[in-house]
Amino acid sequence: MKNTIINGLFIALLSLFLAACNEEQSNSNADQSVDAGKTYNWKMVTTWPPGFPVLQEGVERFSDTIKAMSNGRLNINVYAGGELIPALQSFDAVSQGTVEMSHGSAYYWAGKVPEAQFFSTVPFGMTARGMNAWLYNGGGLELWREVYKPFHVIPFPMGNTGVQMGGWFNKEINSLDDIKGLKMRIPGLGGKVFAKAGGNPVLLAGSEVYTALERNTIDATEWIGPFHDQRLGLYRAANHYYYPGWHEPGTVLELTVNQRAWDSLPADLQAIVSNAAMAENLRMFSEMEHKNLSALQELKDRPNVQIHRFPDDVLAKLKSLTAETLAEEAAKDPEFARIYEAYQAFRLQNDAWSELSENAYLAIKK
Repeated sequence: MKNTIINGLFIALLSLFLAACNEEQSNSNADQSVDAGKTYNWKMVTTWPPGFPVLQEGVERFSDTIKAMSNGRLNINVYAGGELIPALQSFDAVSQGTVEMSHGSAYYWAGKVPEAQFFSTVPFGMTARGMNAWLYNGGGLELWREVYKPFHVIPFPMGNTGVQMGGWFNKEINSLDDIKGLKMRIPGLGGKVFAKAGGNPVLLAGSEVYTALERNTIDATEWIGPFHDQRLGLYRAANHYYYPGWHEPGTVLELTVNQRAWDSLPADLQAIVSNAAMAENLRMFSEMEHKNLSALQELKDRPNVQIHRFPDDVLAKLKSLTAETLAEEAAKDPEFARIYEAYQAFRLQNDAWSELSENAYLAIKK
């Protein structure tokens, strides 16, 4: 009887040992499925025109950084908007695995993923400082990845335009009546608010903006800020330049990566991509701010350019229409409402801190 018990215990222990060995071997095989010595050649598309300063250039710099940091193990061939696929089809291309990466901004996909707009910009919302705090430390990036997961896409913040200008108009805006019937290139939630104010929003890729304004296909356009607006020559097509950019107070630019492609990378290459994107997020924003300084002065010196501040009553009305628009969108889409609630909760905290820190400091400088 005693021998039988001992034999039984031995068999049980042997079974557990063999099971553990099998599990360890299985995990080892799983680890080996990612080849740490393999060279990866990826394609990356963008929504920007070829040679576009700061944004397209920043993406190409990101590609060079990845190649250097990985010692040539990850090579990313960058294609500007229209060179490989149409600019505004880049999200679909990454989702379907046609390409491994893209660069643009989340509000371009509002028709497909309405709640993605919170990870780009919100009218009268957070600036770059607040957006970075939310995304990197306040749970925003985790929410963003949840939103994109059904599309097999992983997002990373990679750049920010800062507070944009309000846009170029072919006439003065003295009241809300001057917006009614106006055709304006303005994307995202800002476009919805503009429509609620009586305007006609139009979505155009950057390469089409100047021609549309010059040919009066549109009456107004927002683009980015003084540097890019001047480089695109928008002052030649319209001469009323408005501020502030109520519609885009801190537009986040995004790197997107196909999920399957990402999973194929070994851990060190994943870390390189993640950290290179974070570094480029800072560089693009800093470069944007720097280039706008001198460009604004150059625009002020042009005799045909008239720089105006939007009237207070127009801004107040646009702000109230923004609240209405967000409430309406949330009422018809539970996922939009969920992300809106998270964004708004962080925004209120950020506003309270900004009031006592940056805003208070700027007020005493005047």
